[in-house]
Order: sequence, then structure tokens, then C-alpha cells
Amino acid sequence: MSEQGAQRAARGAAAATVVTARLGDRVPDLAALQLLLAVARLGSLGRAARELGISQPAASGRIRSMEQRLGLALVDRSPRGSRLTETGALVTDWARRIVEAAEAFDAGAEALRGRRDSRLRVAASLTIAEYLLPGWLIALRRERPDTAVSLQAGNSTMVADRLLAHEADLGFVEGPGVPQGLGAAVIAQDRLVVVVGSGHPWARRRRPVPADELAATGLILREEGSGTRQVLDAALAPYGGLAAPLLELASTTAVKAAVVSGAGPSVLSELAVSDELAARRLVKVPVEGVRLRRDLRAVWPSGHRPTGPARDLLSLTRRSPGRDGAEAGPADG
Repeated sequence: MSEQGAQRAARGAAAATVVTARLGDRVPDLAALQLLLAVARLGSLGRAARELGISQPAASGRIRSMEQRLGLALVDRSPRGSRLTETGALVTDWARRIVEAAEAFDAGAEALRGRRDSRLRVAASLTIAEYLLPGWLIALRRERPDTAVSLQAGNSTMVADRLLAHEADLGFVEGPGVPQGLGAAVIAQDRLVVVVGSGHPWARRRRPVPADELAATGLILREEGSGTRQVLDAALAPYGGLAAPLLELASTTAVKAAVVSGAGPSVLSELAVSDELAARRLVKVPVEGVRLRRDLRAVWPSGHRPTGPARDLLSLTRRSPGRDGAEAGPADG
């Protein structure tokens, strides 16, 4: 845009601001216009006040204020009632159009809110999606039976990408921190455990595995970007970081199957292996020198706190006691 064009645009914007300010000073508000319409319909300031739920002195004051603002006499008051002046009748016709337009505006906004609140797009990392989210969604359906929920499950990086692209309304992640550009609340804590198949040498081990030995051991792991992998990377960084993976698989189910078969050890959420541990298909191996615990978080785009069904789902997660290894946690903002 040329400098001349920019100046014209600036003058236009300034003029629009002035016109808007002047209208605000001269035009009565909707409450006053609704009162005027009620007086015209009922023929009584007192009845109009009662219909609108205000006192008669307040209604009289509102009419006087409107007349002063417009510089016009609108209502003749007498012991027999209140009657519009000729000017008042003309102003009332205009007021009706304004109120009808406001009602149409409100109806349109309500329709948009209803459309927004009729759906909820959730993105969740796999452990939360499989072991915690179903219970939360069942509870949400009881509270919002008309809300259609869609779920995208993947790793924590995918969840952040969906939220930042406005392709999800609320997300859940398992990583050690909050992805950039997102606000978050801690909703629970989860323990990670070292597990092996029943035939693995570690299954008969009497002493805990030291952190440095765990770091040096090839493990069966989820892919990079998963919350479990991120937590494990951070926990073992002081011991030289993770050794090259024995296997790298894209789902927790695949990792568990490989460990059960005896392919090697892994580190997984206690939520994900509770059934296998109970059935002795997997054995939990104690570890020392490293803290394998993580926060589970709800996340959303920064500056856009969850509203509607997303807010209700977030509330349900905070009320939930979790399952097995997950413990309810506080919000962190």
C-alpha cells in the first residue's frame, strides 16, 4: 500500500472510531428501548416496569434519561396512564427495528454457540486414550448426551500439533513438560515401570537394576515423540542417556507383545501393564537411582482456556480418581 493509501485508511479508521463513540453517547441502550416498547404496548409505565422486573421509579428515571439523551419528549404521563407523544410513537417504530435486530443477533450467536457445543474434538496420547479417557467420556456423555466426540490418538507431539493447528479442542499428553504454545493443567500422575517377560534373566533378579545399567541396556521402546520415551530420555540423561533401542515400536500393545515374547525389557506406564502383571505374563523389575514418574496433563492453545464441552471434560478429569497407577493431580494453570 502506498503512503497516500495508508494515510487515507488511517483517516477512515479514525472517523469510524469517532462515529462509534458519538453513537454511544447519543443512542439509548437496549434496556431503555425495550422499556419504551413496553410502555407503548401496555399504556402504563408501572405495568411496563413490572413486566421488565424493575421498580417504577427506576423506569421513570430510565425514560427521563432517554429523553434527555435524545433531546425529545417521548412519553406523556398522567394519572390515567402513560401515552406516547407523536415524536415518541415515531421513535418507538425505530426502536422496534433496533430491538428486533438485536434479537436476531442474539439468536445467531446462540446458534453458533450451540453448533460449537454440539461437538468436541479430543487429541490424546496413547496411554491416556486407552486407559483413562474412556471413563471420562462415559461421564461426559451423561452430562452432555447431545455432544458428539471425536478422538485422535497418537503420541504427545501429535497432540500438540493438532491443537496448534486448531484441529482439536482439548488434548492430553504424558511428556515431562508442556509443549510450546500450549497452556496446561496437571490432571494425574503416572508411574513408569521396568517390565520383562517371565523367562528373562531380570525376572529372577534379586537386586534392583541401577540407573546406569538401565541406561546402558538396549530396551524395547515406543517411537521418539511419545510421552513415555520423553520421560525416560530425561530421567536417564544424567547416566549417559538411553542406549540404542533393541526395538522401536509405534504402539504400547506392540511393545508389550514383544516383551512378553522374551525379546527384551521395556519401560511402560503401570496403567498399561496392570493386567499383564496380574496374570504374570510380565514381571516388574525394581530400579534404583532414578525416578520414573510423570505428570499427565490436559493441554490447550495458550490464551484459550477450554469452554463448553471441553471445559466440562477437563472438570471431569480433575474429579476422577484415575485408575491403578494414575493418581489425581492438581491444576498447574
